[in-house]
Amino acid sequence: MSAKCPALFLSHGAPTLPCEDNSSRRFLADLAISFAKPRAVVVVSAHWQTRDVRVTGSAAPATIHDFYGFDKKLYAMHYRAPGAPRLAAELRDILAVAGFAATVDETRGLDHGVWSPLHIMLPAAEVPTLQVSLQLGEGPQHHFGLGRALAALRDQGVLVIGSGGAVHNLGVLEFDSARVPAPAQRFDDWLVDRVLAEDHAALFAYRQEQGDAVWAHPCEEHLLPLFVAMGAGGRPECLHRAFLHGGLAMTAFAFH
Repeated sequence: MSAKCPALFLSHGAPTLPCEDNSSRRFLADLAISFAKPRAVVVVSAHWQTRDVRVTGSAAPATIHDFYGFDKKLYAMHYRAPGAPRLAAELRDILAVAGFAATVDETRGLDHGVWSPLHIMLPAAEVPTLQVSLQLGEGPQHHFGLGRALAALRDQGVLVIGSGGAVHNLGVLEFDSARVPAPAQRFDDWLVDRVLAEDHAALFAYRQEQGDAVWAHPCEEHLLPLFVAMGAGGRPECLHRAFLHGGLAMTAFAFH
């Protein structure tokens, strides 16, 4: 990686991803060794939604097991990366200048949208990590603007990650199934095509522009991190495509 980090959009899949053996897990492990260690990581995850923008400020963020019904070994898994209180305060001020009234949350830990991919990418858990919340009712353009505000961090060696899912319909989730529903394939194909074309207008209006969008995303929270990564980065590159568990698209992008 050059001194200026890219912004990434990662589909984090099911919470079981760190324990799986598949192409998406191997992709994340290879991605980590393809660049120099960042100074810090800032993640916008689908699993933290607040009315106003919040930034984690704990010096030692806890691992949040925000799921139920899985194997006990997942609940014993912890990701003990240090926090970054000083960076959190700096980020709060950067966001304020950009028009986002952000607050620092000193008690919030890291949910599985953060620690599940980072457990694979940066298993030593040495890189200071903080999380920024989504605003679910605000839509794609708001989150693109949030990404624009985060873009300045990339010049400081900070890796900005949007963590969600390119297709996320839990109604068709079927663990270990290789089946790919036709709407999932169609939406993922459209998404990759429009991202690589830098067609922001179509992407902002994706729920009207693509006929399978509401099926692929009954709720928007797993696609909104894509817009943060788009806003934080520049030239798009598709890094990985795969489907897991009956229709979860694991598509990943870099924005250079």
